Amino acid sequence: MSRTADHGERRRRIAVAVRTLISDQGLDAVTVARTAAAAGMSVGLVQHYFRTKDDMLLHAFQEVGTALRERAEQRIRDGIEHRRPVAAVLAQAMTELLPLDEERRTEFRVSRAFAGRALDVPALAEIDAETARRLRADIATAVRNGKECGEVEAGLDPWPAAVRLTAVAQGLATQVYHDPAGVNGATAADLAASVIDAELATVFTGECRQYAARDDT
Repeated sequence: MSRTADHGERRRRIAVAVRTLISDQGLDAVTVARTAAAAGMSVGLVQHYFRTKDDMLLHAFQEVGTALRERAEQRIRDGIEHRRPVAAVLAQAMTELLPLDEERRTEFRVSRAFAGRALDVPALAEIDAETARRLRADIATAVRNGKECGEVEAGLDPWPAAVRLTAVAQGLATQVYHDPAGVNGATAADLAASVIDAELATVFTGECRQYAARDDT
């Protein structure tokens, strides 16, 4: 049991070291030797877990994806517990994709570094594409849930809506990262919330019958 825990902790420390190097100095700063130094390990120990720079980058990217998904899922659980409309829950989950604090700015840099590296490495490109597909699928599921409870029109196709909402979230994340102070005097968080709410309002045009029925009882 302890041996498994030690392996997990070492892999986590390596992922943290990679994220820190990318955040502070960029992807070019990530080498096995520098990662080992940042993680407080020997080069040999790092290579025991990850043979190449791409292996380390992939692991760091997966750790970022796991963190984002866990935060989004927590938002969903909170929304269900407090009986929030699907649109409101999805808005909060989409906000987790935006680099609105230092942790998420670091995650964004890791994700962009991975995407840039994936342009030249087919194996990484497929993982990057699959990650994007999962995000679109998650949003499409939220739209279907909205149809079931009455927030979304019955005839609306969830997939094009999910593609558009994903594009908005990803484009907004890039703009927020490059201009965290916001635009026209608004803070980045306020601007992001208003953009997401406006886009969701074009898809989620009704009210949730499920919650309305409960409120009438």
